Amino acid sequence: MLGLGSGGVKSSKPSFVSYVTPEEIKPERESSRKEKHPDLLPGEVVFCSATHVLKYTQDDASQRGVYGTLVCTNFKISFVSDETPMEEMPQLFKNKLYGENDIPLTCVDQIYGVNDEKKKLVIGGQVKNKSPSKLVIYCKDLRVFQFCLTYAKEEEAKKIFQGIVHHSLEPKSLKCIFAFSYCEMTAAAPEQSTNQKTIMFESKDEWEMEMKRTKGNCRLATANENYSISEKLPQFFIVPSAVSEEDIVNSHGKGIPIWCWSHHSGCALFKMASLPLPQDDSVAQLHKKYMERVYNAVAQNHLFSLKTEDLSATLPSVQDIQQSYNKFKQYFLIDNITEFWMSDMKWLSSLENSGWLDHIRQCLTKAVEIVECLEKENTNVLMMEEDGSDLSCIITSLVQLMMDPFFRTLSGFQSLVQKEWVAGCHSFLDRCNHLHQRDKESQSPVFLLFLECVWQLLQQHTPAFQFSETYLTVLSDSIHVPLFSTFLFNSLCQKDSAMKFESPEAQRNPLTFPTVWDWSLQFDCKAQDFFTNPLYVEKPKQEKASRKTHRPKPIKHQRQLSLPATPFKSSPRRGFFKEETDSLKKILLGKRITKWIHSPEASALTARDFYQSWQRKPLDYHGLLLPCLDGPAIRVWMQRYLRWIPDLQIFGGGSVSIMTKIWDLVTEIQVLRDELDWCTSNLQFSNQKREVCPKFSARMSSSFPFFSSHNRSFKPVIPTSLLQSMMIGGTLVDKEDEDTEFLGVV
Repeated sequence: MLGLGSGGVKSSKPSFVSYVTPEEIKPERESSRKEKHPDLLPGEVVFCSATHVLKYTQDDASQRGVYGTLVCTNFKISFVSDETPMEEMPQLFKNKLYGENDIPLTCVDQIYGVNDEKKKLVIGGQVKNKSPSKLVIYCKDLRVFQFCLTYAKEEEAKKIFQGIVHHSLEPKSLKCIFAFSYCEMTAAAPEQSTNQKTIMFESKDEWEMEMKRTKGNCRLATANENYSISEKLPQFFIVPSAVSEEDIVNSHGKGIPIWCWSHHSGCALFKMASLPLPQDDSVAQLHKKYMERVYNAVAQNHLFSLKTEDLSATLPSVQDIQQSYNKFKQYFLIDNITEFWMSDMKWLSSLENSGWLDHIRQCLTKAVEIVECLEKENTNVLMMEEDGSDLSCIITSLVQLMMDPFFRTLSGFQSLVQKEWVAGCHSFLDRCNHLHQRDKESQSPVFLLFLECVWQLLQQHTPAFQFSETYLTVLSDSIHVPLFSTFLFNSLCQKDSAMKFESPEAQRNPLTFPTVWDWSLQFDCKAQDFFTNPLYVEKPKQEKASRKTHRPKPIKHQRQLSLPATPFKSSPRRGFFKEETDSLKKILLGKRITKWIHSPEASALTARDFYQSWQRKPLDYHGLLLPCLDGPAIRVWMQRYLRWIPDLQIFGGGSVSIMTKIWDLVTEIQVLRDELDWCTSNLQFSNQKREVCPKFSARMSSSFPFFSSHNRSFKPVIPTSLLQSMMIGGTLVDKEDEDTEFLGVV
């Protein structure tokens, strides 16, 4: 299936056939030739290097490659080719921090050494005093590099091998992360322009502004200012109005219901880190009483209703997520094209058996269940988890994406990540294992799982999202760039401590770490245009101004006949139904505070029914969005996982050719709008137009803008199994395409 759809134009066979392997060819290199080094960033230093290193292509059968210098710095592993660069077309999507032959140290996943055709996993701290003949590096962004060290000097080969293993696999301290060296060198430089529209959620005003935007009915908590109570909480956050500052102080950071988002009906979404399990009966009684108080406080937010959900019991654990992803990614880490085609017949079933796609479906299903409670039942929801910073971050973020169109804009999505993940103290440092700790229990691609779910929503409802698939792919790559504070720390407290104490002049010049939202550090303006979705349907301006939430005004004479939507307050005088209302509240407390007790099958059925009822309504891209959860609807994120496999590229085809045409139309429409504005306003018209994408889609790969066309393989694009079935007498008739010569130049 994959092979037939991989497409591409069949390239002409090389006319020259070599019967000598590269190992039998002695490289002719002048000893006096200057050693080449890559471009270095501020604070970047070279640790070791080796010349006469052969970098193989992925077409292992031909043993082709290019000679150059392999370098290891405190930021990356870099290969610099000895070949004189040919005149190439300017790159439209070039990363300023690292190139196509560079690997950030924190992006290294696994290293294998090859001796006598035997491949062995290299473990940090267990390296012998010799180097292998071949080095294979698997990256977390799914690139695969193969380097032959046979022709390098023995001492250089040993040093570069040991240096790469030491700096990319062995445990290190936080201050050894490259971001510290970079920030110390750029401290005196002008501050990079940041995206002012992204809300960072680091101040009181930002939290209050978000609560005001959603018309929330909670209050701002300041008891943890300067992290006096807990290092796993932000300094400022929002809690139900019934939760006092004293309650927060006594909780020591556990069991605090934290507000996430408010529905226009008044109900709200909360999350909480679970309390430790009690060891004896006396503690169990206190635990039970405390939880009743918490439930009361959350229920009082709206109509005294609440549903609770323990995510640790219904969703996969972080260890399950890690194990399934380890199985899933193996089918995309390709260092042998032949073996890849041999697995083509069972490729889809292997992906399904890994469990990764099922985890995506489970998270989306749980999010739909919670959306139903908020949208259909108008019920408060409290999600609980052991630390309250892993699965709860995924579900709360997905719920807000489905229900709030603001978070489907570029700046809104970045603000959502800041609020739920960064301010929510997700342990990025441990989950991404930036320090290469030997304890693998804490490592898990939780944030990647969230991005996978977002991609599913984006594919099913493309016009509803302002950002593009390319933006999500770049964001997933940026997790493993050791420069951005967004993904470097376990909490805001850890980040603030590092800024204060790691600087030599801490009191005068604290370190300032860039955030990943400073996209100008990685890409120029033209490259950033690829982050925007040309199919995005923007809300009309008049609708923005006219659309307001109208709520029926309460009738004074009937106010006490129903429970209020605001927190209960003691009346200055006893109302006519005061005692009756109190007893009614007690009755409803037992009836309206419920837990999810559905089985996974029942949950999936409920989510499907809710989706079908929603689907019958007119589609509003600025309203509620729900994903289809049927089997075929959950797809593989092709751009991220298949972009580095040359044989799977469709040159001049794929979705990129469609998007390029759309970009061209968008540009032309913008020019026409400018001309109309000039005609109506009679002002001087500028003919300058934004060049979003050049008009040569036939030259692009289906994995554009990531895949480099000169790296593609010359092997047939037909799967091995199909190729063998077509063989007659050991030969296969070759037929050249008309465009072979044209595309071969690309």
